[in-house]
This record gives sequence, structure tokens and C-alpha cells, in this order.
Amino acid sequence: MIYTETFKMAAKDIGKENKIKDRAILEVLENIATYHSDKVGYGVNDIKKTKLSWVLLEWKLQVINRPRYGQVLTVNTWGKGMNKFFTCRDYEIYDQENNLCAIATSKWALMNLEKGKLERLTEEIVNIYQPEEKSVFKDENLDKIKIPTEFLSQIEYKVGRKDIDINQHMHNLYYLDLAYEAMPEEIYNQRPFDNIRISYKKETKLGDILSCKYAKQQEKHIIVIESKDKEIVHAVIEMY
Repeated sequence: MIYTETFKMAAKDIGKENKIKDRAILEVLENIATYHSDKVGYGVNDIKKTKLSWVLLEWKLQVINRPRYGQVLTVNTWGKGMNKFFTCRDYEIYDQENNLCAIATSKWALMNLEKGKLERLTEEIVNIYQPEEKSVFKDENLDKIKIPTEFLSQIEYKVGRKDIDINQHMHNLYYLDLAYEAMPEEIYNQRPFDNIRISYKKETKLGDILSCKYAKQQEKHIIVIESKDKEIVHAVIEMY
């Protein structure tokens, strides 16, 4: 089943030339995924009953036509298949003139909050979403982002209260914010980037001190967010 919502861009969503920011696009996609889960009984208000919460593992976003402030966006999303521990979800964003603005795919897992570990997915759970076979990318595989061995800049960040979500982890959108902070000024000023990959590796909690390291590989900007002692990679972000 293709689930559809409309969203009106707000002032906080815009950047250069009054066009929508990458973070705002991901926020819209996150919200429509949440609304879809609300509709089928696995949403935020159902956690108390199910003890289950969806956690995001991967993003892949491609911006095709960046809409300006004031546009009402039509957003489509649908689930796609499953394996034992994750399922995928695709997205399309259209503007008021029905121009395709962006496409994205994502990977999600179910966290059992009582056990503190991932829940094995069942066909019963996935079929509630009525999965589609349609894919927005020809290549459906989300290959691993190669971690660089050399970096051009680095910052440290201590996770604060404002960063924490309902699962008591740093919310997924803040990883993109940290990636921007880790960029050299001349690279940061090149944003927005029309292609974004985020791979979440290990949750980040209140008080954690993170090392955010920037590297460039050909035209791609790579940011690795890891623990201060470099023992844990929390996320890898790729933009170009």
C-alpha cells in the first residue's frame, strides 16, 4: 500500500535561495514513515502495548528538483519486503505542480524495548503494511560506505539532553547536523548536497563524547562519527 501525506514547508525548513534543506527533507520522510506506522498499529502511541519501536538503520536520498519555501509537498511512502531483522521503505516527494522533487530509500528494524535487542520480523508484521514491489532506485542494494583511513578535519561533541529521542538515544537527524559541523567551512558552504547516505552503526546515548571526522574521496564528502576512544563507529555519512 502506498501511503500519502501532504506537508507545507515552514521557515525553519529553508536554506539557500529559500529552498528546502536536506535535514528538512529527511524530517518529512521520517514523519510520514511514523504516520504510516501509526495507521497500522505499530506507531509511537502503540509502544506501551507492543513494547516495540522502529529504529532507523540506513538512509539514501537523492534530490532531483529542490522546492522553494511555501510549497505544499505531496509525499508517498511504502514498505518493501523483509529479511529476518530489517525491512525497507521507499519515498517520493512531489511539488504542487506534480514535479518529482526527491526520492529516497531507508532500512528499518524493530527494537524490543523490554529486551533491549532487535526483534525478529515476521510476515504478519510486515504484511500489515501491505508491501509494494515498486523501487525508486534501480540498484536496490545499499552498499557499505567505505570508511577513509585519512581525515582532513575533526571535532568533538558531547551528546546533550536536546539530542535524545523516545528510545533514549541520539535522534537520527542530529547525525546529519554533526556531519555539517565536522566539515571545513569551504565545504560546508557548498551545501545543500543532492545525494546523501547515512548508515547508523551503534546508538549514541546521553553524555557520550563523539569524535566527528571529515574526509574527501573524489567528489564525495565522508564523515565518520565514532566514540572518543575510537572503539565504536556510531554512524557514517556520505554527501555529494
